[in-house]
Amino acid sequence: MNAHVPSASAPATPSSHGALPPGSLAFRAAMRKLAGSVSVLTVGQGEARTGLTATSVSSLSVEPPTLVICVNRAASSFATLLSERVFAINVLRTAHQGVADRFAGVGGIKGAARYADADWTRLATGAPVLADALAAFDCELEDAIERHSHVIVIGRVVASRITENAEPLLYWAGGYRGLAL
Repeated sequence: MNAHVPSASAPATPSSHGALPPGSLAFRAAMRKLAGSVSVLTVGQGEARTGLTATSVSSLSVEPPTLVICVNRAASSFATLLSERVFAINVLRTAHQGVADRFAGVGGIKGAARYADADWTRLATGAPVLADALAAFDCELEDAIERHSHVIVIGRVVASRITENAEPLLYWAGGYRGLAL
């Protein structure tokens, strides 16, 4: 859910058979149909804490436990991530929409101010972990692979925790959703 800047591509309007013309806007329109769990990447200490909201988090390997997150190179948190080399991925619950908005920079909120109005703790690496996250993964930066506008960040999971009996916050079609089972 990294911030996107509209491109000069043709508008994404479906043809009579549902196909979209090629281009960045068409790609974005199609990707909005892919529901994703909302997470926040947290990094840093004290007033140097920062982070970002993401839906591009995925498991890479169980042995060793590793995950992947795609981060825009222009994200304000990217330099801190590279220098700290430890971070946490916090999978958000439906009650965390405000956390998702703050870490997405809604209202111009930046840095340590994104941590307001939530309880934070730490696991093994010292990276900030949302105390009541649906799941939290405490990671060491294993690799950062630059591709196009983003960096594929590979994190080795050194600790994790879960919260039982909670539903995930999802992002779909440009908005937040919960599970409707």
